[in-house]
Amino acid sequence: MSTPTKAEPEPVTGSFEVADAGLKRRLSLTQLLLLGVSAQIGSGWLFGVLAAAGVAGPAAILSWIIASVLVFLIALTYLELGAMLPRSGAIVRYTYLTHGSLSGWIIGWAYWLSVVSIPPIEAEATLTYLGGRFPETGFLTKVDGVDVLSWPNGILAGFALMIVFFALNFFGARFLAESNRWVTLWKIALPTLTFIFLFFILKGSNFTSFGGFAPLGVPPIFHAIATTGIIFSLLGFRQALDYGGEVRNPQRNVPLATIGSIAIPAVIYTLLQVAFIGALNWTSMGLEPGAWDQLVTGGWADGPLFHALDSANIAALAALGTFLLIDAAVSPLATGWVYLGTGARTGYGLGVHRNIPSVFTKSNRFGIPWVPLVVSAVVGCVFFVPAPSWYQLVGFISSAAVLTYIMGGAGLPVLRRTAASLKRPFRLRAFRFWSPVSFLAAVLILYWSGFSTLANVITATFIGLPVFTAYYAWKRGWLNAAASIAISVIFFVLWIWVAYAGGWVLTTGGGQRPGGWAFPVYYVVFCVLVIGFCAAVWAASNNEGRRHVTANWWLIWLLLASLLVGYLGAYGPLPHPLLEFPWGMVAEIVVGIIAYVWAIRAGFETDEIKDIVASAQASGGQVSSTGTA
Repeated sequence: MSTPTKAEPEPVTGSFEVADAGLKRRLSLTQLLLLGVSAQIGSGWLFGVLAAAGVAGPAAILSWIIASVLVFLIALTYLELGAMLPRSGAIVRYTYLTHGSLSGWIIGWAYWLSVVSIPPIEAEATLTYLGGRFPETGFLTKVDGVDVLSWPNGILAGFALMIVFFALNFFGARFLAESNRWVTLWKIALPTLTFIFLFFILKGSNFTSFGGFAPLGVPPIFHAIATTGIIFSLLGFRQALDYGGEVRNPQRNVPLATIGSIAIPAVIYTLLQVAFIGALNWTSMGLEPGAWDQLVTGGWADGPLFHALDSANIAALAALGTFLLIDAAVSPLATGWVYLGTGARTGYGLGVHRNIPSVFTKSNRFGIPWVPLVVSAVVGCVFFVPAPSWYQLVGFISSAAVLTYIMGGAGLPVLRRTAASLKRPFRLRAFRFWSPVSFLAAVLILYWSGFSTLANVITATFIGLPVFTAYYAWKRGWLNAAASIAISVIFFVLWIWVAYAGGWVLTTGGGQRPGGWAFPVYYVVFCVLVIGFCAAVWAASNNEGRRHVTANWWLIWLLLASLLVGYLGAYGPLPHPLLEFPWGMVAEIVVGIIAYVWAIRAGFETDEIKDIVASAQASGGQVSSTGTA
């Protein structure tokens, strides 16, 4: 084993709380609720209903209902965590408290990737709607029948919008923050009016006449949840958790805002899906009746709801269509601006946990952490290149985000054991039942995203491992500089080589590039590299580092096993899947159960949670009277 450098001194009691101590608790319940609702009503409502119908047909209505239930199950565990430990950037930070720094980095990196890819998708939504209505702008072009941003007009316009998002965040734009209440009310009112108006032109035959209610079968109902913007549109409840450190009376307001920010969009989106399917006009779209799987290449793909209203030839509906064009700018742009700021906050949170240099926690004179803001904006622009279409990018964002939500189910039982004395204003009853249910709900959504999306998400997630080794592991004294550099460089070079030579990632059609490796070869090399990296870090580390690596093996198992099941299952590339529906789901549940049991056993009393408990005991304000779970 390499001789590690001297570890950093142990933190003094309360030092992990310093970052939140300076935050101002100004947000009310209403403001927090509207923040969560606003984050969910962005581009998803403009495109999600068409994308979902294109995968599942009229049964997309069931997809929204099932997804809403699953998101509620995922959120259940966070109700207790959010009330017990209200922290800014909470989704990222809980993992550090339960499973240590390596798991915390992987989850934090995946969360950051999902967040920084949201501003470009919101920019794409705006440009797609406007480019479809005003083709003279040259924003759009067709690739394999799908509208994508063109080069140079569309891509450069996307860059310009990212610069606007950056400027609004960099200079504060206080008036936008203060007007969030009114912007959100607009974003609630317009979708509501849209589905009400569309009910006037609803055709019942669209639900039953063209292949029946589920014309593409049952499996697509679940596939639509992860790949068409449904989960993307319903995960905004995290805002109530991420801003937990800035809320008045967080023990009450965080759980209430979380529940409300799930329920309101769920009702709006489900009714909007019903109305849209009823309003479909196959002739106007230029498609044969019942060509559900061609909706994203039809004439309505660049602005589905606008075209639905416009095709009715009713003056009142056409007038509402004008407001839809306005909202095509208001809703996505407001969401994109907010999420670029969230990306900066996530980078700031990773800096607080010392995973990245402290410069990421420095603020400019406007009080904005400008370094992570710059990095988030630049990385966001990169997503325009491999995925210049809303329909192409939404699956990646959804799966990367869902990956981070597994930690609620895995973390709650661990904290019941390691932080039993902390006061729990909201206490989840029967947590031994609901925690695995919450965990498995997130795991199933990952499986439904399909092999191609999983391969891209897991590849992007693991590419962050060398950053962890090169900076944090060395800085903390787990291993010396030579071992840190060697492990990081070797893994990074090999990882890029495998991603390119394998031919399974960054493919436009979701298949494999010509000349790529056969899947068995690709998968074995993939697993050997990841397992070899973790084993090398464990072997070169001191006892502290080894404990954190050991606590991470369950997560490695979950991701690698899920990739294999995804390939063999109904949502993989095999023409005749070895794990037909529903056996692929059964296999994924088994993988999830093993991962859950392993995760509960692997969780330990981290330095961070020790510090929080000690600080609470010293203050006397956060310890339960019984001190028991």
